[in-house]
Amino acid sequence: MLSASLIFSGCNSSTERTDHNDRSSGFIPNPIVVAEKPIAVLKPGDAAPDFELPGVDGRNYSLSDFDGDVLVINFTCNHCPTAQAYEERFNKLVADYGDKGVDFLAISPNSPIAVLPEELGYTDLNDDFESMKIRAKDMDYRFPYLYDGDKHHFSTLYGPTATPHVFVFDKNRKLTYQGRIDASEKPGTGQSEDLIYAIEQTLAGNALAADRAVTPAFGCSIKWAWKNEWTIKVNED
Repeated sequence: MLSASLIFSGCNSSTERTDHNDRSSGFIPNPIVVAEKPIAVLKPGDAAPDFELPGVDGRNYSLSDFDGDVLVINFTCNHCPTAQAYEERFNKLVADYGDKGVDFLAISPNSPIAVLPEELGYTDLNDDFESMKIRAKDMDYRFPYLYDGDKHHFSTLYGPTATPHVFVFDKNRKLTYQGRIDASEKPGTGQSEDLIYAIEQTLAGNALAADRAVTPAFGCSIKWAWKNEWTIKVNED
């Protein structure tokens, strides 16, 4: 299990992990226009695709860095009001389940150059890497927050449809659940019911019924870098 103390400690605190994580210390984001890529659709029982992505804490992370009995991956971002509405709920889940064999991480799949100015009306932060660092600090994230906004190489292997969109994997890193955190966006009206159920059933080794294993994610569209011709023009103007 990846502990919060390891996430926020210095790079030399773990000899075993230093070489691996030092690779992101000099990371320089470079969001560019890319050709459209196929987007996967993960189904229950599918294996978690491997990844290697830079985190806002200066470390690189891959799938093998997480060894908990359950792994929860949240595709989210800074600017989306729906993603913001679920931040405190996700933080609470980390606090409630982080010491029960559940690992959590978040990935921002968005290209910063694909975000329109009017889409920033609910936030003072874009989805660029430096803004992610600010958001993680301001919201006291106790989990890795990773950036995949340059070429979306890894996010497309998971296939999030909106931010937020969560994926739950068992000890063998087989998908048990994907979809929404809960069905009610307004803070105070939802209690992460769908995600909690998925986590607890996965911890117990129980398969989720088909109608509970996949639910519709909702929120803001993913800002893929090939969807930005109009966005670039508007931003230049």
